Amino acid sequence: MADRKDIGMKTRRSVLGNAHVDRAEANKTPFDLPFQDFITEGAWGTVWTSSQITHRERSMITIALLAALGHHDEVAMHIRATANTGATMEDVREALMHVAVYAGVPAANTAFKIAKQTYAEMAKA
Repeated sequence: MADRKDIGMKTRRSVLGNAHVDRAEANKTPFDLPFQDFITEGAWGTVWTSSQITHRERSMITIALLAALGHHDEVAMHIRATANTGATMEDVREALMHVAVYAGVPAANTAFKIAKQTYAEMAKA
């Protein structure tokens, strides 16, 4: 049986894409290595590999949480990942509408701007 790190890396690559993960791996240093291992094993090797909900659903939840908390770079990263998770623009719109109701219009407004910009960049690629 593969260990959590191997499972996590496989899941991370399937969601975020090889190019993103390769860049992140190339930028690791001894300083952040424990953190990188933690997120690979914990987030990707445990939470994202759970069979309780789909990657599409998890993607929508993740985008909403990141938007609500104001983690703008991560919102863009996970918008790009929707190409791999199956979450549609309509799914993301619905998630961001929930952000507006439950976390505030300013957070959702910023996330909508980020999503629009990211989708436009994705369309050009």
